[in-house]
Amino acid sequence: MIDFELTEEQRALVETAKRFCKERIMPIAAECDRISEFPRPVFEEAWKLGLANPTLPAEYGGPGLGDLDSVLITEELAYGCSGIQTSIEANTLGMTPIKLAGSEEQKKKYLGWLATEPVFVSYATTEPGAGSDVAGLQCRAVKQSDGSYVLRGTKAWITNANLASFYVIFATENPELRHKGIGAFIVERSQAGVSVGKHEDKLGQRASDTAQVMLEDVKVPASQVLAPPGHGFKVAMETFNQTRPDIGAIACGIMRRCLDECVAYAKERKTFGVPIAQHQLVQAMIAEMAIRIEATQLLTRKAAWNLEKGYRNPIISSCAKAFGADAAMQTAIDAVQVFGGNGY
Repeated sequence: MIDFELTEEQRALVETAKRFCKERIMPIAAECDRISEFPRPVFEEAWKLGLANPTLPAEYGGPGLGDLDSVLITEELAYGCSGIQTSIEANTLGMTPIKLAGSEEQKKKYLGWLATEPVFVSYATTEPGAGSDVAGLQCRAVKQSDGSYVLRGTKAWITNANLASFYVIFATENPELRHKGIGAFIVERSQAGVSVGKHEDKLGQRASDTAQVMLEDVKVPASQVLAPPGHGFKVAMETFNQTRPDIGAIACGIMRRCLDECVAYAKERKTFGVPIAQHQLVQAMIAEMAIRIEATQLLTRKAAWNLEKGYRNPIISSCAKAFGADAAMQTAIDAVQVFGGNGY
């Protein structure tokens, strides 16, 4: 039996996230975007409410919510500002490799850290020359005789790099080995050799912190090796699989905001003596927005449902992310058109 109805608890969660968005994100979103600054007090409030780290397991002190709960929260926060939302929710991406591959000691220490303090963890695969081609990364991991590793290299476009207390770094023992040489390592910001580059001045999502992470002979003890070389690529790929639905949810939030703003504006703005909402072209663009929202929500929630049920289906999670991103882009472009000169 298929049931699309949210539970009473999920409806309450949505209302909490919606209210938080309206009261704490929307009033400051435009200014945060203008000055390109993430409002850390907003994260701390979200953390207290359980809106940050939603899928952090209860046994380590977290909210212990499911993947569907997570996408519901993400969608509501993205309605207010996808930049602020991205930095609030990026811990889900950063903690997932530890959930998947961490030892019990690592989970207690690092997941427990996220549960007891409003701190950030960053996920770092991307490099200046390796983005979608994760197997092509060049950051080196050199094993030492005591079981530790020394990391050298640069990670690029890392969300919350300036804010993070620790990072999950993917590095290779030999770039020629491609995916067979990649390992995963937990690196604390305070460790010698770790530095962060300048805050990136971005075109969009400006309220989300983005920067490079430089690793200069950073010694990572054996206790912080998450996955040894040869085992890290699978961790990275499964992390993407489990967090792609959230990207679809971000798209839903963006599109819902576009739709609401366009409907309100189209009822007020007049051309040729009538509100533009009466023009067939505007009606068609608004209708297409609504269609994209419905389609992306269904894909996203199905992908999250699969994860909760233990049905591993990377195709569905990939579809949710890819379709949602394209749909949100087109919806934003159409929204600018509905607003005309004011949109520009």
